[in-house]
Amino acid sequence: MTKTIPYWHVDAFSAKPFGGNQAAVMVLDEWLPDDQLVAIGAENLFAETAFVVRDATGEADWELRWCTPTYEIALCGHATMASGHILLSRDGGDRLTFRTRKSGILEVRRADAGYEVGLPAIPTAPRAYPEAEALLGATPISTYRSGDEHIGYSVFEFADEAAVRALAPDIAGLGKLGTDQFICTAPGDNTDIVSRVFVPGGGVDEDSVTGSAHSVLTPYWAAKLNRNQFTAYQASERGGDLALTLDGGRAWLGGPCVTVVEGQFHL
Repeated sequence: MTKTIPYWHVDAFSAKPFGGNQAAVMVLDEWLPDDQLVAIGAENLFAETAFVVRDATGEADWELRWCTPTYEIALCGHATMASGHILLSRDGGDRLTFRTRKSGILEVRRADAGYEVGLPAIPTAPRAYPEAEALLGATPISTYRSGDEHIGYSVFEFADEAAVRALAPDIAGLGKLGTDQFICTAPGDNTDIVSRVFVPGGGVDEDSVTGSAHSVLTPYWAAKLNRNQFTAYQASERGGDLALTLDGGRAWLGGPCVTVVEGQFHL
């Protein structure tokens, strides 16, 4: 018997189609088997597919999980914002919460820029990563990495935006180092900061606009800029602008979303 699942294709951190980062949002009545969730992620072939189910525990409005084309991940910012955009547009309201399996309770709320998504602010500390640094195509001026609580985020700072844009990393080589996010960043020309993000071990050679990477970059640059609010641009082929705010242990990422496709997925 065919199961029909409501499906939306959203461009997050973009006010018009073909920009920002693509996500699929799928609203389920109940959880499907894990292998089916991953298979749907592979079929959609976006960086992430978000799956939501009404939360019966009362801890949040919805449960939320995310799958890349190859595996389930612990945190995804742009697909969380895309999910909030779809559910708030469909059901109304100004905010909603999501209970996740590894990242706690996340929130999406309406804002002047469109929406804000609140993610855990992920700390990093100076730590060399010579195996990765040798594959980036240029030498960073500093390298920071996340600790044991959030393994898999490496920040490489460069002198300026031109250096970040010019990077031509060894994607195959980076992919052999695991599922880390390789976050390359610098002061921006037209925004406070700029970045590019490579996740080849997770099936995404270069991500378009990475919410989870900015949950790392928000506390990183807040300390360097000595302020808690600033602007960011992810200089991928599609590109995306973000408004970043550090509020205690929470990184708020602001930006617009646009729905590109609404339909049904038949399983």
